[in-house]
Amino acid sequence: MLVARYVCDFQATIAPSNWHFQLLELVHLASRKSPLSDARPHQRTRRDHSNETAEDYVEAIAEILAEKEECRAVDLAAFFGVSHVTVKRIVSRLESEGLLRTEAYRPITLTPQGKRLAVKSRKRHEIVLNFLLAIGVDTATAALDTEGIEHHVSPQTLARFEAFLKRVGGAS
Repeated sequence: MLVARYVCDFQATIAPSNWHFQLLELVHLASRKSPLSDARPHQRTRRDHSNETAEDYVEAIAEILAEKEECRAVDLAAFFGVSHVTVKRIVSRLESEGLLRTEAYRPITLTPQGKRLAVKSRKRHEIVLNFLLAIGVDTATAALDTEGIEHHVSPQTLARFEAFLKRVGGAS
């Protein structure tokens, strides 16, 4: 439909004798992949979204364990402001992914893999937060923005944030 509109506009603006050659050139140019149509950034974003919950939960479990020495579903429900059912569903999925262990009426614990992910997530969180604070973002806004940015920042960008913090003497 869009091409047909361009064809009509195109025919009206060029000489009638060679419009079909110019039209073929237009169609050829339109069929080439634009850098804007590259799907890779969208694929990475979808992958990052799928990891967000796991990263948030193992980070929260590690934080709760550090404070209280045990973590239960009720603690996670209060931490995230979600229902007990939501926590149970996510905990079950993370257990099947090998990130944590849980049994009925027992505290939730992180597996070695879950602990590694929690440490990695916490470090990334701290770098992003400190970067935002170092460039002058107020504390409340930086804390909120960090929760979204931390899951989507590439390793290359994270390394640049960390290098910047070292240069300006910010914590990382």
